[in-house]
Amino acid sequence: MSESDWQPPSTVSLEEVVKLDREVTALPNIEIDEREDIFRVRELEMDWDIGVMIYTPRDPARIPRGADGKKAAVFLLHGGVSDFKSVERVARLLPSKFGIKVVSMTFPGRFYFGAADRDWPGDVEHGDGSARTPLWTRDLRITPDQYTIVRDTSKRAEYGTLISLAAKPGTEFFQRMAAWPAAFEAAILQSARRHLPDGEFSIYIHGHSTGGPFAMMASQRVPNIAGLVGYGSSPFGWMYPLISGDDWEFPFNQLRLRTWRDTARYMYEGMKQEKIGLPMLIELAFERWESARKRPNFKAEDFVHKNSTRALEAAARVAAERLKLSQAESQKLVERYLGYTRELSGPGVKPVPNFLSIHGSDDATVTLQRCQRSLPLFAGLDPAPTIAPVALGAGIHSWGWTSAALPQGIAPAVAKLWRDAIIYGFFVK
Repeated sequence: MSESDWQPPSTVSLEEVVKLDREVTALPNIEIDEREDIFRVRELEMDWDIGVMIYTPRDPARIPRGADGKKAAVFLLHGGVSDFKSVERVARLLPSKFGIKVVSMTFPGRFYFGAADRDWPGDVEHGDGSARTPLWTRDLRITPDQYTIVRDTSKRAEYGTLISLAAKPGTEFFQRMAAWPAAFEAAILQSARRHLPDGEFSIYIHGHSTGGPFAMMASQRVPNIAGLVGYGSSPFGWMYPLISGDDWEFPFNQLRLRTWRDTARYMYEGMKQEKIGLPMLIELAFERWESARKRPNFKAEDFVHKNSTRALEAAARVAAERLKLSQAESQKLVERYLGYTRELSGPGVKPVPNFLSIHGSDDATVTLQRCQRSLPLFAGLDPAPTIAPVALGAGIHSWGWTSAALPQGIAPAVAKLWRDAIIYGFFVK
């Protein structure tokens, strides 16, 4: 197929998803190497340890060149509940079937340094009233005296009871909750510089769900990001309340815990059409939670994801006060934080790149309908990127979903669509 006649399909039926799965599975395997890179960034006068996984063909000559003539690489950001392991399937498929190099970055605080397999131990909530907390550096521990537990039923109909850790003012936890947005930006910039240098690679960045707004943010700040590749990816944070009808105005110092309730919510997406009773569904949710609790299951990133501007401004001012910034410097930091939820604009600013936005048929979280509601918002950008929504005939919100017909879930089909968009020129049009 030539560059001139390929277009992203608007719909991929279940039969076509199965066909793509078989095509990708049948491709010869390319030998790949997997390695880990743990490095430290210094941001807002704090240290942050970042964990990155790199997946690349053993023979660098196997890395393909995209339509722009540069080596093709995909930068993966996982979703709000997890770490690099939630996108591991597609991270391995891209290099082993298509030769595309992959860098998969875990959000600051989410990488578990304490075990070789990087699985988090125990449960998220502990019997003594304490809970799991982020590891923003290898040696930093947030102790129970630094927070109180908040239970909120305001969104119970959709989420169940929301359980958060409210960091106490003056504690290390409080200051970290004020500073992490800047650390997230620094981590992305440094990961790209270390592994996908400008001039050699074009980067196609994916943010799953909560990772989507951070991919959007990075797309204008990393010079060689050439495109946005999505599956269940949220857009810029400022768009979220406009396309969802929801708001998320909690204090910046609240770290939300993700529990069995979230596992049940996502499992229901894939099981609601099945003829099973509620007791079995409950049993299946708790069985799944036995595995799911090995992921981080805490979330600070709602404030960027869902355009919580009051919380972001408050966080920036707390960080500025700690740093003893002047009034003008404080305001600049506020503007930097608020800028994480929206596009950059003005003379000489890198445009938002084209976005291939794929949505599973049973994804009830980041729906195709929400993507379609975002189209006029993207059209209002100057210049406006091309947005291609794709309705996939299978899949729920989670990358981990599988079925008898699709033992690797939607990953092979999505990887093939991403690859074709990169090779056949969607991102240079």
